[in-house]
Amino acid sequence: MRVVSLVPSLTEAVAVTLPGVLVGATDWCSHPADLDVTRIGGTKNPRWERIVSLAPDLVIANEEENRAADLDALRAAGLRVLVTEVRSVPRAFAELDRVLTACGAPGRPAWLAEAEAAWASLPEPAERATAVVPVWRRPWMVLGRDTFAGDVLARLGVDHLYAGHSERYPRVPLEELRAAAPDLVVLPDEPYRFTADDGPDAFPGLPCALVSGRHLTWYGPSLTQAPRVLAGALRAAHR
Repeated sequence: MRVVSLVPSLTEAVAVTLPGVLVGATDWCSHPADLDVTRIGGTKNPRWERIVSLAPDLVIANEEENRAADLDALRAAGLRVLVTEVRSVPRAFAELDRVLTACGAPGRPAWLAEAEAAWASLPEPAERATAVVPVWRRPWMVLGRDTFAGDVLARLGVDHLYAGHSERYPRVPLEELRAAAPDLVVLPDEPYRFTADDGPDAFPGLPCALVSGRHLTWYGPSLTQAPRVLAGALRAAHR
């Protein structure tokens, strides 16, 4: 089996579970750190000619991270493309099962069972907090409706204020974000790399939680540690 992955989290999931199966991955596929495969460009601008030249049996993609036009071009070239849709934690586990089976996994990997158990055993949050969750700056964009990251936070007791927005990643003026008066601001380090010096400055007087984007937005082996890592970052914002 020869697989090309267009999604960083799926790249990690396949590489950890089925070493040697991946032959290509995007420039943004940073895990595992020692991944040695052909790089095929970005998630939004893959070099589809290079992908075709790798003669993969399967290309794995995601409806949010990859453009339909690129996937259509790969199909037109005769390649099999599996497209995932992940908008909640339970759906992530189902889609990971589907991807790994399609890639030739003989059974469910231990890490996936551990990750599902970690999320299933989460206690009901003792209290809930409201938040805005920027994912980009210049212009400001935040989590909106129906997102995987929003479901992750909700399970940890954080309800983001734009969950009912008509768009999944709306552009919202900074003044409106401040006026929404959230209990805290959640600032991940991807896709925009918010840091202690870039992000909290825009929200004076509000607690800001700097969180790992990999644990907030990736669906793969990082799901095993995500509840603990994210809960710790959220707690730290209130100290």
